[in-house]
Amino acid sequence: MPGTADTSAVPGLFYTLRVKDALFAEVLVYLVRRMVVISAPGTWRFMMDSNDTAPMTDRNTAYFGGGCFWCLEAVFSRISGVEKVTSGYAGGHTQDPDYNSVCSGTTGHAEVVEIAYDPAVITYPELLGLFFVSHDPTTLNRQGADVGTQYRSIILTRGPGQEKEARAALKEASRRLKKPAVTEIIPLERFYPAEGYHQDYYARNPYAGYCRAVIAPKLEKLNLLR
Repeated sequence: MPGTADTSAVPGLFYTLRVKDALFAEVLVYLVRRMVVISAPGTWRFMMDSNDTAPMTDRNTAYFGGGCFWCLEAVFSRISGVEKVTSGYAGGHTQDPDYNSVCSGTTGHAEVVEIAYDPAVITYPELLGLFFVSHDPTTLNRQGADVGTQYRSIILTRGPGQEKEARAALKEASRRLKKPAVTEIIPLERFYPAEGYHQDYYARNPYAGYCRAVIAPKLEKLNLLR
């Protein structure tokens, strides 16, 4: 007889799950419960429960902040092996931050990008290398005219492997630049996608003042302008 697992405590899913093994069914329910569906209508984001104390494992995503997220998004979206770049907020202490609250400097969040990538094409250390040449990691809480803790240089890691590689890249950047890089390296707790008008900003607004004055020269310097 097939086993039956009660999933009534999991909103929005089938209430009865029939599989060959009841124990397997219970495992599935447990895993589903560890996914939290949150936020705005039509937006689905999955993450570990906030009470989970197990270490996060490495994923094929990278989280970097180095000034305005429009800049990093424009850079990494042009890289072979990068599948998607999402601008957002992370590293702070408030829930559901928005652009205005982050710009106030009171949330602790930084403007960051989430980079989904194919490790068969580009590796995490290669992404780190590009990150450290695409901004100035030696300036504390600023990039050019963008000043504030939200513009700090930061790497948010998804496991011990990423942390180890990030610290090695930080050390190499300091050696190359011949001055200490002040990039913050912390575990990622939660990533909040930014408002829709921030996504693909350079691609949609290439002639906007900031794009022409700041982003385009950065892309040209990195030989990514096209």
